[in-house]
Amino acid sequence: MGRDVPALVFTREDRRRYRIKMQECLDTFAQMLREARFESERPQVGLEIELNLVDDRAEPVMRNSDALEVIADPAWSTELGRFNLEINVPPRRLTAGGPDSWESEIRAALNHAEKRAKSVGTHLIMTGILPTLRQEDVGESALSENPRYRLLNDQIFAARGEDLHIEVDGVDRLRTYADTITPEAACTSTQFHLQVYPEQFADYWNAAQSIAGVQVALAANSPFLFGRELWHETRVPLFEQATDTRPQEIKVQGVRPRVWFGERWINSVFDLFEENLRYFPALLPLCDEQDPAETLDRGDIPELGELTLHNGTIYRWNRPVYAIAHDKPHVRVENRVLPAGPTVADTLANGAFYYGLTRALAEEDRPVWSRMSFSAAEENLHTAARHGIEARLYWPGMGEVPVAELVLRRLLPLAHRGLELSGMDEAWREPLLGIIEQRCVTGRNGAVWQKEMFHHIDATARCGRHEALRRMTQQYIDYMHLNAPVHTWPVD
Repeated sequence: MGRDVPALVFTREDRRRYRIKMQECLDTFAQMLREARFESERPQVGLEIELNLVDDRAEPVMRNSDALEVIADPAWSTELGRFNLEINVPPRRLTAGGPDSWESEIRAALNHAEKRAKSVGTHLIMTGILPTLRQEDVGESALSENPRYRLLNDQIFAARGEDLHIEVDGVDRLRTYADTITPEAACTSTQFHLQVYPEQFADYWNAAQSIAGVQVALAANSPFLFGRELWHETRVPLFEQATDTRPQEIKVQGVRPRVWFGERWINSVFDLFEENLRYFPALLPLCDEQDPAETLDRGDIPELGELTLHNGTIYRWNRPVYAIAHDKPHVRVENRVLPAGPTVADTLANGAFYYGLTRALAEEDRPVWSRMSFSAAEENLHTAARHGIEARLYWPGMGEVPVAELVLRRLLPLAHRGLELSGMDEAWREPLLGIIEQRCVTGRNGAVWQKEMFHHIDATARCGRHEALRRMTQQYIDYMHLNAPVHTWPVD
């Protein structure tokens, strides 16, 4: 969840002080790494899910403040758009209570929120991009009331100096401009958190980067935007373009984008925070009163507020996180590549695949990133976003292969092994990874179902494109509440 900030105007002095404080935070972070000051006993996993709000007709509604008020749970917060909410599921040990307990906890939280939101005329839907969203729904009035979003919007456009250009070619073509960052609010995601020991961070981050394309191909769930059929995971190009602070001339000069895959494998978590400071100007230069070095010297834990705030404005697909929990600092990988939905069952299957596979890859004698170029991993991500579960991806020792073949032959056994190493027995692993297996066998994920169902309705009802999308979305919501994995959803 994002950090709240006040509404204000920044001066040159603010930016100078912030740059100095970020360097002080970075130096203190380096000292903490050298002195092994981090949590080493309770590695945990966590989950955030972003959702859309719709009315009884599955059309977007701009009422997240009302919904949040009646849900009345600190685990819930607003997101960028007034048609968005986010739940932060409490962290836990991966095997605590078994997968059924985590699923029951998440479903109970979502069902409670749905029941309360219904009382103010709204419903929740987990999907990568809401199919019924129209371009006129994402204007300036759609920004959430939190001043953080207004300030972030103003800073991005001040850096750009011109409107956003959004361009995506798929089955249809989208060419449009936007004068706010609210098109980003169309992108609703699932974010998996994995706490790791600092000395292991690089291996886990590199592993997560290497499988990002595979994750997206298996879980794609965003085929429609503003009434157009585009990529299987349109959320990826939309997010990259909707928060871009660079005008065209700056892009040509090779300046790095703020939605960033990265450019190299790393050797330490420090590499990523150092890159943040080296490559990206501050968008929200707010300084804390705390002196990080002095705080550490007296035996307390520094918040590193400037470092973490700046990190929150750089949207890596796998983001490093520094945080404090139980009075101890820790670092974790925040995996941000996946869309929300379609169901809790699908979400936990995606999580099991990610946690198991990264564990296995991080512990291989000859790591996959030593046999795979970084550019190949990045190309896999965009190929997967375009083609989804139908994509052909590169993998060392196999070349370019269909993603289903890659997963079934090579990666699913590794995911099983990684979960076993994490203490998850076969009776727990099989149902979760079995969902991934059946997606590969059937060739059906959320994006495929949405496309098939839309075309079925469009061909049989002849009711117009938006009405077909609306009916498809209503059916999607019904199946979502049943919690049957998406590969079992019928099209009729």
